[in-house]
Amino acid sequence: MTLLTDWALVGSKAAQLILSLSIIVILHELGHFVPAKLFKCRVEKFFLFFDPWFAAVKKKIGDTVYGIGWLPLGGYVKISGMIDESMDREQMNLPAQPWEFRSKPAWQRLIIMIGGVTVNVILSFVLYGMILFVWGERKVPMNSLRNGIAITDSIMYDLKFKDGDKILAINGEPVTYFDDLTKKLILGENVTVERDGKTQTITLPVNLIGKLVEKKRSGNPLFIPRVPVIADVVPDTSNAGKGGLKQYDQVVSINGQPAVFFDEYKNVIDDNKGKVVRMVVKRNGHLDSLHVQVGNDGLTGFLRFVDAESLDSMGLIKIEKRQFGFFESFPAGIKLAGETLKGYIDQFKKILSPKTEAYKGLGGFKGIGSMFPRAWDWQSFWTITAFLSIALGFMNLLPIPALDGGHVLFTLIEIITKRKPSQKFLEYAQVVGMVLLLALLLYANGNDWFGWGRGK
Repeated sequence: MTLLTDWALVGSKAAQLILSLSIIVILHELGHFVPAKLFKCRVEKFFLFFDPWFAAVKKKIGDTVYGIGWLPLGGYVKISGMIDESMDREQMNLPAQPWEFRSKPAWQRLIIMIGGVTVNVILSFVLYGMILFVWGERKVPMNSLRNGIAITDSIMYDLKFKDGDKILAINGEPVTYFDDLTKKLILGENVTVERDGKTQTITLPVNLIGKLVEKKRSGNPLFIPRVPVIADVVPDTSNAGKGGLKQYDQVVSINGQPAVFFDEYKNVIDDNKGKVVRMVVKRNGHLDSLHVQVGNDGLTGFLRFVDAESLDSMGLIKIEKRQFGFFESFPAGIKLAGETLKGYIDQFKKILSPKTEAYKGLGGFKGIGSMFPRAWDWQSFWTITAFLSIALGFMNLLPIPALDGGHVLFTLIEIITKRKPSQKFLEYAQVVGMVLLLALLLYANGNDWFGWGRGK
């Protein structure tokens, strides 16, 4: 990959990340802004990104300054009379005014504070619903993988998985769809597989996530469907083309060794780099023998079927397709958002447990950006945006001072006890929360660039 291509790739992912976060942050802050206005609070600022020292763009309309900051770490609304990251002690030392947040009833303050998270959740519902409406749902049933799975990560070999295994269950629960396999496996404890007609159980290590992070594979598939090697594109100038390989030829053996599946094919080819091999292929129901030069790089120059649609059309796997009507897409979107949130919470629990070593995978902006595809794809963009929205909503609801959840916790305590926390307590709590969040931000982004959590 050339330097120019590298920068183009980084630019594409960065653009997707910035647009996605901008949408989420603006709507989150609107979730605070709208109820604040409804309850007649004065909103002094509404900013996308932070603006220490100066703003990139700003304009005052009424009592509110709207703007875009230069530091892309989120956004904020500054509500008069509220202890927030601005730490405006001068204002807070003055008598409370009717338009200030602190002068409003506890129930109104609670609604203002949960407004951002509420919008995040609603946004995820809407996005998932529209994704299902526009693109539908496509899943590969596990029972359609007649030849089982092929391993793409050596760690799986270390754990005693084998190419051709048919995965039946994880933690005793059947795995219905191949699409759910990786995320279920990294949260699992044991896997039931069928191998050579017999059932056996593979125990997963507690620190599986940590092992995958070490190899930078935590976000990638651990398996792919095991399918025959069938030629797709065969350039005439390639070694395979010169040897007589044609489109739709299915490789059977190389030098007398089985090479029906890609894992078999790769092993034989790797042992014959730089040599001419005898390749037996199935063509139109008949077997033909070819002589093909293998390059020193272990390549013969043809492309095999790899995309799911092609495999489905050839009957090698099955894709279940479902289209949703406009009105049925929203209940389905809510269900999908709920499943996504549950999976995210399960992963979060893993991060909190040191023995899983999942903290090694805690990433910052680089890690989030890597989730986006190389080329712009709207379905992927909106799917990732929906996930980030629900993840941001969950994180913001954690009972940590400086987050919405911290404010909500103190307000709920006030409602229950009928006693309002002192201003000094809230200020100290805000400082503690900001320090914790800054430390987390530094750690996560340090993990991205320097592998702090991985001891590198």
